[in-house]
Formats: sequence, C-alpha cells, structure tokens
Amino acid sequence: MILLTGFEPFGGDSSNPSWTAVLLAREILRAEGHEVEALELPCVFGESAAVLREAIGRLRPELIICVGLAGGRDRLSLERVAINCDDARIPDNAGNRPIDEPVIPAGPAAYFSTLPVKSALRALQIAGIRAEVSQTAGTYVCNHVFYTLMHELSSAAVAAQARGGFIHVPYDEAQLPRGSAAPSMAARDMGEGIAVVVRTALDAPVDAKLSAGAIH
Repeated sequence: MILLTGFEPFGGDSSNPSWTAVLLAREILRAEGHEVEALELPCVFGESAAVLREAIGRLRPELIICVGLAGGRDRLSLERVAINCDDARIPDNAGNRPIDEPVIPAGPAAYFSTLPVKSALRALQIAGIRAEVSQTAGTYVCNHVFYTLMHELSSAAVAAQARGGFIHVPYDEAQLPRGSAAPSMAARDMGEGIAVVVRTALDAPVDAKLSAGAIH
C-alpha cells in the first residue's frame, strides 16, 4: 500500500497543485498495478497531523509520500530534512499562527527523510523532469506534516515496515494568469515526477551516493 497526500488550497488560492499532482500520480501508479490511496490534508497546524496519523494507522502503508506547494520554486524539491519548529509567516486556514513552537514537544530537533532522495533525483533527471534535493521544507504546515510523518515512522511499530518523505511542487502553470512570470510546471509533469519517486523508492532500498548538497 502506498499513501500519497496533498493539501487543500491556502493563502487565498482557489486550488493547490500538490493535490492535483497527487491525484494524477495515483492514477498513473494504479494503472501500473500499484495499490495507492490519496489523501487531501487540511492546511491547518495540528489538524493536518491528526488526519495523517489516522490514515497511517488505518492503512498501514509501506510507503508514504506527502506533497506540498512551494510557490517560487521551479522544480520538484525532494526534501531531505524536517525540523521540529512551527514558525508561521501567515496564518493557516483556521487562523492559527504558531511562532517558534515545537511540532512535537520533546521531539528531536530534526528527522531525515527515509526516501532515496539521491536515487530519485537521478531518476527524475533521466525522465527529463526538473528536480533538486532541498535542505529545507520551511516552517509552515508542510514541514509540520513532514516532521509528524517522520516522527510516526521513527516508532518501532512502524519503522520496520514503512518509508516516507516529502516533496514540494511548484505552481501549476494552468493556475497562473496568462503572461505570469512566476515559476511553474505542468501538472502532468508533477504527477509523473511523484510517480517516478514512488517507483524509485520501491526499487532502491539503499540510496545512491551522489552530490546534491548546497553551499548556502
């Protein structure tokens, strides 16, 4: 079982490309014979984490990939690190705006993704889909969900049977006004990119040793 999650719209947008891309990836992967469920998370601190935990407990997936929007980026970002910090620049969809609060009190400072991010990067490049390994998932609801996911997967009951991580996607080019210069990507490419990451995670128990770091 594979679980893919995206987010509802936030920040005044009428749609969220993370959810569009997840639905496309689900259909691509189901057509290949994979058992895949898709879940739309609320863009709300706390509530998003609770919905994710419930789905993990109910579905017992072997692979969980959460997806969110990173407006301003022009490629898929394979997130490497989730940090134990909620620090909201804007309120969430329920009006919450935590500042310098832990995602999990007494939790570790950070968790690393257990996806083979370097192998996935190489597979995406071969597929002609723009991608990068990102060193920060921010401090908004995306990171909140990413940290929650990795905290759940760190438990002895889950860690032996599941892997997971987070992908940020750009704006969907179809949702931008005509002539907009904002970085974007076609939704179909985002969906195929997520499917590439899923295939790689299922096939690569050990990550490739490639340079994909950052100087700043």
